[in-house]
Formats: sequence, structure tokens, C-alpha cells
Amino acid sequence: MNYIFHILTMILLYVILGLSLNLVVGYGGMLSLCHAAFYGIGAYASALLMMDAGWSFLPSLAAAVIIAGVIAYLISVPSIRFHGDFFVLATLGFQIIIFSILNNWVAFTKGPYGISGIPRPSVWGLKIISIPAFFALSFMLTVVVWFVSGRLAKSPYGRALEAVRDSELAALALGKNVTRFRRSAFCIAGGLAAVAGVLFAVYASYIDPTSFTLDESVFILCVVIIGGAGNLRGPIIGAVILVSLPELLRLVRMPDAIAANMRQVSSRFAFSSSLVSTISKIKPPTVCANSSTPFRPFKALPAAAAASIFPSVSFTFADK
Repeated sequence: MNYIFHILTMILLYVILGLSLNLVVGYGGMLSLCHAAFYGIGAYASALLMMDAGWSFLPSLAAAVIIAGVIAYLISVPSIRFHGDFFVLATLGFQIIIFSILNNWVAFTKGPYGISGIPRPSVWGLKIISIPAFFALSFMLTVVVWFVSGRLAKSPYGRALEAVRDSELAALALGKNVTRFRRSAFCIAGGLAAVAGVLFAVYASYIDPTSFTLDESVFILCVVIIGGAGNLRGPIIGAVILVSLPELLRLVRMPDAIAANMRQVSSRFAFSSSLVSTISKIKPPTVCANSSTPFRPFKALPAAAAASIFPSVSFTFADK
């Protein structure tokens, strides 16, 4: 049973990462390759606070979320100025920078040796030691992240973010501050990713920079792309598929060398699809498409505003 609870715990961890990145990719329309950096910042921040400063689990969790959110905002300041594949390259650069800092700042992060002996969490006097207990903790935090993501997606802020994604020009015509919406989405996503980092740190009791590489960012992106971006079901489906697929292949007695590589194969396929979609503006195929909000560049644009921007184009808006 511990094996099953371990797999379920890892699925929940990637559900949190997928939901957080979905706010940027699915609702914001920005393809980011530095999400593992915020994942790692959350893990290192909580580990250092718990071990060096003697903080308990919940205060270190809150502090890690704030630290990752602030760093995400600082990263977004220069990155949001770029669009399309240039934004992808900017986030790729920041991912490499954060990884280099974690790997080379030996005096602070212990460098490639990592941090071991991270204490087990204690929530309201209850010590979390067993794997089922970690699953319960992960489930509660996943529900919190899912609730926050759902409220953001269904709020006026989420609808405005979708409008920015569908047509930046239309959002500007309606008086929306496009830069502010994108920066805030990036900041919130970074803070939510730190929740998964804290969980991973206290669950594994050991972290090192190799857990937060570019490959991990690609894998998190694939969780969103394969499941379906722009809705709350997609990251859950993507995490279940990508985390459980190697384990299911082992159950049918496929050699471990092949089963373990299925994660890389599926990640490369999904990443190639998402990269092509960024360049060609064509959406990649997904398991759970967002049929409730189809891609319509001028869906939320009033006819009068559209006519003032494009006087030579005739717009028709059908009521649902």
C-alpha cells in the first residue's frame, strides 16, 4: 500500500505544479520554461528556514510561497516585454540562471551535494511521518491550490486574463493593463509552484539541484499540454497520465529501462507539439480540451470597439 500512496502523492505534487503553470500557459497564453525554478526555490527556501532558522512547517510554507512569488515577479519584469518564442527563450534563460545559482552557491545551498536531513512536517501538533499521512497532507494542499486556481479562473480577473490571451489588442482597446495582468499571473503561478516544492522537500527529506532542471520544467509543461490547458481538469489528467504511465508499464513487465524512458518520450512529444503551436499559432492536441472557452480572438470585444479598431472588417457576434 505504501507504493500506491507514494504514486498518488507524486501525482498530487504534479497536479499542484500543473495547476500553477496552467494559470500562465492556459489562461495567460504564455509558454514558460522556468517553472521548475520556482518549484526549486520553494523547496530550498522551506528547507533552509526549517533547518537553519528553526521554523515550523506552516510558517516556512507561507514564507516559501512569498519568496517564490516575489522572485517570479522580478523575473516577469524583463520577460513580459517579449512575446511568443522570445518569451520562451527568456524564461529558458532564467531557468538556467536559477539552476546555476542552486548548483554553485555552495555556502548557501550546499551546491551539488544538496540538503539532507530535512525535518518531517508537523501540522497543528500532528507529526507527518508515514507515507499515507503525507498523501493526506498533499491532498489537502492540492485541494487548496485547486480552489484558489478555480476562484481565479472564474473571477473577473481570470476572464480578463483570458481576454489578454485571446487578443492583446482587443484587451488594450477595452482599457486593460496587459502587462499588469501577465505579471500578476506569473507571480501567482510562481507562488503556487512553491507549495509543491515545500511538499517535495519535506517528503523526500533531501533536495539537490538536479530535481529542478530544465527537463523538469519541460515535464511540468507537458502535464499541462497533454491534459489540456485553459481548464482545471487538464493538469489533473496530465499528471495522472505522465506519472502513472511508467508504473503501469512496469506492471505489464516491460523492462525498467524502457518503462522509465516513457516519461522522456512523452515529454519530448508534448514539448515539440507545444513549441510548434507557439511558432505556428496552432493549438496542440490535448486529452481534455477547453471546449467551454474556444479560441476566439474577439470573443469578448464589443462590436463598437472592434469596428473602431478595424473599420474595414465586418464583425458579427452571436449570443450564446
